[in-house]
Amino acid sequence: MLTHLCIRNYAIAESLDIDLRNGMTALTGETGAGKSIMLDALGLALGDRADAGIVRHGTDKAEVHALFDITAIAGAKAWLESRDLLDGEELMLRRVITAEGRSRAYINGQPSTLQDVRTLGDFLVDIHSQHEHQSLLKKDYQRDLLDICAGVSELALDVADLARKHQKTRHKLNALTEHSDEQKARAQLLEYQLDELLALALQPGEVEALEQEQKALANAEHILNASNHALNLCKEGEVNALGILHQALSSLRASPVKSEHQNAADDLLQTALIQIEEASSELQHHLDRVEVDPARLHEIEERLDTVYQIARKHHCKPHELPELQDRLQQELDAIQGGGNSISGLQSELAELEKRYRSAAGTLSKKRQKAAATISKKVESHLADLSMANCRFQIQLAPAEPDTLPSHGLEDVEFLISTNPGSKPGPLNKIASGGELSRISLAIHVVNAQAVTVPTIIFDEIDVGIGGATAEIVGSLLQQLGQTTQVLCVTHQPQVASQANHHIKVSKQSNKKSVKTQLVALNDNEKVAEIARMLGGVAITDNTLAHAREMVATAH
Repeated sequence: MLTHLCIRNYAIAESLDIDLRNGMTALTGETGAGKSIMLDALGLALGDRADAGIVRHGTDKAEVHALFDITAIAGAKAWLESRDLLDGEELMLRRVITAEGRSRAYINGQPSTLQDVRTLGDFLVDIHSQHEHQSLLKKDYQRDLLDICAGVSELALDVADLARKHQKTRHKLNALTEHSDEQKARAQLLEYQLDELLALALQPGEVEALEQEQKALANAEHILNASNHALNLCKEGEVNALGILHQALSSLRASPVKSEHQNAADDLLQTALIQIEEASSELQHHLDRVEVDPARLHEIEERLDTVYQIARKHHCKPHELPELQDRLQQELDAIQGGGNSISGLQSELAELEKRYRSAAGTLSKKRQKAAATISKKVESHLADLSMANCRFQIQLAPAEPDTLPSHGLEDVEFLISTNPGSKPGPLNKIASGGELSRISLAIHVVNAQAVTVPTIIFDEIDVGIGGATAEIVGSLLQQLGQTTQVLCVTHQPQVASQANHHIKVSKQSNKKSVKTQLVALNDNEKVAEIARMLGGVAITDNTLAHAREMVATAH
């Protein structure tokens, strides 16, 4: 529950600190005193949008701190623990808004997103305002209220999720089906191209090897002639390099005395002789291996011609054909896999529809069961609120049988009959403004009894109600406060008198500034405030006595 609220520089509130307790707490004060400031500030702490206009004039920022006891709020504790934000049994929400319009939110001192704060706030506080009866006219809002009271909100979310998945899968299936003819034609072309490439069976590096071999075979005769001529010059001819070198060495060695230069020349000639011998050996080895093979040359040239033609057809280089074959095979596999995908998506679609109809069927049964119970409870409260002849009905109209609506298999609408014997009709066509306000209160009391949120706030939801009816409203809220913390902003003394705790909101002003104050009242101060609400400006002894009687009777 909410245990403490601290507000700094928010609107006309300079500094407000208030401790809050279990049970029903009434917030009262003169019109314009700032009763809603506390609730608006709490809304900021819970993630509501804000702008720089709420920062008190002359200050640089507004701050709101809300402290909660989460000992018994298992959902909030689990949420915090999953994000490593749990810090004992207390939770601190903090919101800071600067005069420039920047906003920061904190959960237990850690910076957080507004979405996270709002999600956490759903575990903590449920706020009902005087204007909320306008939302009651919307069918979506009516359906959500029914689901909350029936305790099927999570199931409704599951149904909506299944409907979205079914729709997404159906779109995928339709897209594949629409392109199936085009894909079949593409697959046939790919199969033809792959057959051609598979028949070619070109290996990586084969083109380079063939081109090198083709060049060698095409020039084989020229190569042989050149090699034979070189071999003759080195060794085989009548006049050759080896013979000349031997003659030169013989001449040097015939000299009776050799100079240093002659010895060096002898060594060089001997080296040249060895190199010529090796060169001749290499040439002979080459001549022994070179073959003139016109048949092999023709075979290679035909193979290369086929490769070049296919490469030109695909606008790629010959050596890129093996890589192209891999790409075409992958594309064909994907298209053929698409056929399998169509079958898989059809099975998935059928399974999703089966799951949807099962979940939606369960949701329908629980809604139907809850609708009858809720209608009786709302009628009971309406009778207490001076609408005994009112008949309230929750209509569940079947949706289109061939569709899977995200909200389930039925449309929900609240119907009302305010006169005996009249046919129930939609709220916006039957109920007057005052009636709608009481209907809203009755529904929200039933709703509040169904939810597990530990703190419920009613912001002037009793507007337009007075006398005995207001007393009954106070009794309903007091009864609700026995199991839930209830905060109620009210102008009705009949409501405020039944509160377990009472906070007075007042406005103080001077020539320089205006500010709001919150004061927790003791028993005597509470009686005085109830008397003010009863008697206006002149508070007589009779008014005070009436106020004491109201407080005593309420407790």
